[in-house]
Amino acid sequence: MLRGVGPVFRVVRKMAASGAEPQVLVQYLVLRKDLSQAPFSWPAGALVAQACHAATAALHTHRDHPHTAAYLQELGQLGRMRKVVLEAPDETTLKELAETLQQKNIDHMLWLEQPENIATCIALRPYPKEEVGQYLKKFQLFK
Repeated sequence: MLRGVGPVFRVVRKMAASGAEPQVLVQYLVLRKDLSQAPFSWPAGALVAQACHAATAALHTHRDHPHTAAYLQELGQLGRMRKVVLEAPDETTLKELAETLQQKNIDHMLWLEQPENIATCIALRPYPKEEVGQYLKKFQLFK
């Protein structure tokens, strides 16, 4: 059994009893676009791996939060987990976002590729998009 799932069932049951729709939870990732371009020219697989590392670390770190537990509960319902991958133009922009998220108490993980210690991706824990959209609206979908 997943840790922290008990309260999630109570919240969902309470929402169902009231007729309210369960919140749509989204895990946002912000990946550095410049890593795919010269002079870095990382292959697509390496970039995908960075996003996967960040997403997994954020889910694990915040596994006891009710939103994360509810999001992970959706594993049993194929296709229900939502992720949005956005692009940051460079490392400076990514680190500035991390600082803003930290100041606003938004749970996230800044992934650092080792041993180079390069900031590559930020992953937020799952959130209702209304709670974090204001911090991410300047970023476009990763292309």
